[in-house]
Amino acid sequence: MTRTLTPPAAGALLTDLYQLTMAHAYFEERMHETAVFELFVRRLPPARRFLLAAGLERALEFVEALRFTAQELEFLAAQGSFSRPFLDYLGAFRFTGSMHAMPEGTPFFAEEPILRVTAPIIEAQLLESRLINIVHFQTLIASKAARCVIAARGRRLIDFGMRRAHEGDASLFAARAAYMAGFDATATVEAGRRWGIPISGTVAHSYIEAHDDEEQAFRSFMGSRDGPTTLLIDTYDTARAAEKVARLQRELSAQGCARGVEAVRIDSGDLGAEARQVRRILDEHGCPEVRIALSGGLDERQIETLVASGVPVDAFGVGTALDVSADAPALDMAYKLQMYAGRPRRKRSPGKATWPGAKQVFREHGSDGLAARDRIALAGESCEGTPLLTEAMRDGRAVAASRPLQAIRSDCGRLVRALPPHLLRLDERPSGDSSPTYPVIRSPAVEALAAGTR
Repeated sequence: MTRTLTPPAAGALLTDLYQLTMAHAYFEERMHETAVFELFVRRLPPARRFLLAAGLERALEFVEALRFTAQELEFLAAQGSFSRPFLDYLGAFRFTGSMHAMPEGTPFFAEEPILRVTAPIIEAQLLESRLINIVHFQTLIASKAARCVIAARGRRLIDFGMRRAHEGDASLFAARAAYMAGFDATATVEAGRRWGIPISGTVAHSYIEAHDDEEQAFRSFMGSRDGPTTLLIDTYDTARAAEKVARLQRELSAQGCARGVEAVRIDSGDLGAEARQVRRILDEHGCPEVRIALSGGLDERQIETLVASGVPVDAFGVGTALDVSADAPALDMAYKLQMYAGRPRRKRSPGKATWPGAKQVFREHGSDGLAARDRIALAGESCEGTPLLTEAMRDGRAVAASRPLQAIRSDCGRLVRALPPHLLRLDERPSGDSSPTYPVIRSPAVEALAAGTR
């Protein structure tokens, strides 16, 4: 029996139907004037005091490459809802507009536009669903990863989340977002190949179980390695395994062998108690150089508790909680029309009202170098502080080459360190507390424009 595989959904039809039906209506009405749309997060989840902008590189790639193939146009024609002139328009579609965005790794807050699209309204409208899809996911994971980095206080962090991520692309871009936010490595090999992220991983419990003797498993695995490695020691009895590792390490050292034990990993049980016991065993047997890595359902809260209690740990592997952002799996992210045909536009729906006009965000810093407040202003205003949105695309093309991920990571770390200390806390705000965690104000010009927009 032959199985027919469905190819991955990655083309122009990876969108919501109403984007196409609106585009069709605009086309029939000859509405081709310039529109301004802005992408922002309405409110922060309770446990987030800031978010990290991410996904811009992927978004630019999507916009530059957006085309409707003959097969996609055939499918739309078969729906019977779209006119032939409109389908011909889609067949020749190319994005011709501009985009301004916060650089990846920039901390931001509720209601601040992190991306602004200026283009003929059909072009801008057709970007909405996929832009949110791309920027939302990477922003979500980068913001979660930043919390883990804060909790780890300089200890090594490794992304272990690929197997629990929501399919392949999610695992790849989760690895990218986590590294951008400060993780040190990933277990996802393709992410290492694609972006140069250091890869990390050695052995699973199944390898240990496949051998009749745990110590022989350790020795055999070490024999297959060309350099230092990490051994998993909680398959049976963690303390006894630590003693076997110490014995093996002393033998290798006496032989002058370069294939030493770099670290041991504990993946189950009372991680704090196990780590203390293993550290004592390793030290007593003359192996202070062997480091300890912990994994097994960890998130930033558990990491913070382990570090604060003085557990002797050198690295953490974080998986599921990171790649699905378990405590806050979604952001209230929106992409809204702010201007059309030179006139400001405003949504007034209760709880979802928008601020009209093309806007810029300015960040002011105090004398201590820390971020003091943000101001949302109109794009043409001159305000104190640093403008956060920069030109990313002009006439449908990215204005600069892709930045190395390592450089984005470095800038991200610097910007997070420039946040006020209270924004780096990991606890949730009290229930019902909707007060801002950081001052974000609107300029008088924005307020006046909103007041005068129907």
